Amino acid sequence: MFLEIVSTFFISLGLQLASLLGVFLLFGFLLSHIQAFTHRMYVRSVGWKGILWTAWMGTPIHELGHVFFAKIFRHTINEVYLFRPNPATGNLGHVDHSYRTHSWYQRIGNFFIGAAPLIWGSAVLVAMLYFLLPNGREVFAPLVRELAGGRDFFSSLGESLANLFSGENIRTWNFWVFLYVSFCVASHMAPSRADQSGMWRGLFWIVALLLILNLVAVAARADITGYVLALSRSLKFLVGIFAYALLISILHFIMAAIVLSPWRRRL
Repeated sequence: MFLEIVSTFFISLGLQLASLLGVFLLFGFLLSHIQAFTHRMYVRSVGWKGILWTAWMGTPIHELGHVFFAKIFRHTINEVYLFRPNPATGNLGHVDHSYRTHSWYQRIGNFFIGAAPLIWGSAVLVAMLYFLLPNGREVFAPLVRELAGGRDFFSSLGESLANLFSGENIRTWNFWVFLYVSFCVASHMAPSRADQSGMWRGLFWIVALLLILNLVAVAARADITGYVLALSRSLKFLVGIFAYALLISILHFIMAAIVLSPWRRRL
């Protein structure tokens, strides 16, 4: 009986964490790997400076995401370099922030500050879609529908891609400008290793907080899982936004592979 209660407790806790934070971890993982593959392609073909053709715009947007969420979670911003490429270290920009270690709110904020480029960059991509393309709404709409399963998800990606490359769009110059700017943002929106380290620190305190809340709920003979799942449903719009960012990242990877293939060299 005791083992069953403990098992149910931790299953509920895991379900709550997955529903609240799973979208950040899943898309963060996918975008980080696609970004790494794309950057490696540039380095192997035209050298490290090849990354700069997207970094000059993508990196400041990445760093501004950190600044924005650091302000929300009341961290002290000590130093900001929106774009400062360093070939020796591979760093492109930097935001140094500090916080009061006794504040749970600020400790938890580390997760969202680390994930900030993912959230901020995705929002910028969708905003550009709506403001720069006449059919932006049609491009994004398939990604925010109620998805019944994996097949529907990939079908929605295909429909979104077809709308993006419509005949109406590709015949206009502003579409190609939009595509380049989108590549700049998508190429630098994944959390870096330092960002991921901050996310894990924040995640620890999120887990600790949920653990305490669940223990209190068990003592009060209440179940908060339903409330957490209801809250997570309000985050569904993020799936569509992140899916669009993933679509742009994959598109950039494919086009870079085609364009850079003649110059690629083995390391």
